[in-house]
Amino acid sequence: MNSITMMMNADELILNALREDISSEDVSTNAVMPEYKKGTVELICKQDGILAGIDVFKRVFTLLDADTEFNIDTKDGSAIKNGEKLGTITGDIRVLLSGERTALNFLQRMSGIATYTNSIAELLKGTGIRLLDTRKTTPNMRIFEKYAVKAGGGCNHRYNLSDGVLLKDNHIGAAGGVAKAVKMAKEYAPFVRKIEIETEDLDMVREAAEAGADIIMLDNMTHEMMRRAIEIIDGRAETECSGNVTKDNIKALADLGVDYISSGALTHSAPILDLSLKNLHAV
Repeated sequence: MNSITMMMNADELILNALREDISSEDVSTNAVMPEYKKGTVELICKQDGILAGIDVFKRVFTLLDADTEFNIDTKDGSAIKNGEKLGTITGDIRVLLSGERTALNFLQRMSGIATYTNSIAELLKGTGIRLLDTRKTTPNMRIFEKYAVKAGGGCNHRYNLSDGVLLKDNHIGAAGGVAKAVKMAKEYAPFVRKIEIETEDLDMVREAAEAGADIIMLDNMTHEMMRRAIEIIDGRAETECSGNVTKDNIKALADLGVDYISSGALTHSAPILDLSLKNLHAV
């Protein structure tokens, strides 16, 4: 997920967020600013973190008024500091007021995910293990949240159900077993698709490896069980560790030698990064 892909698909989602916040008019703004007046406001960082979503932030305002101007040089993925002035936004004061909350909601959410992801990615630095996100995203926010993971130094797992084969416990149950599920997926999916399967015990690991799965997910296993699972796989498939992975326990997983560690917490549990628009005044 890169910035071009995100922005190509962003407008309708941003417009829906604006419609959610302005169903007919911005009564507060129209009360105090009934006519056009040019103004400027500062974007201030109120926490240390990693910036993500600055183009989305800008797009909120330009969808309201294409003439809105920005003096913001900080790029996504940059470290930002508490108290830092990131730049200014200049334009119709009514637009600055009406777009403020929606723009900040995107920027704070995305920067929070990038910041949390970065804190975990730093713990894996030098291990060769790739940190992955999941589909545990906010409805209608996936494209923004997965982009933020990349900005924070993580990697994207499949974007959606059309993007790859991942056979989970209920798929295995529906198919009638691990080997049957892998066989059916290989017969159905294009040959360029990798087949990943979720396993919960060592018997499932053996069956998945023998069935020719490309990636074997070790789900909610103990550290010792995962170590034994990797020995069983013995290089026949790539390995992914998953299940309740957090900043507190991920370091202990780094010595296992898995290829990937996935964490739903990157998107579903990251707190926002506090950013604010301050010092609005006419120019």
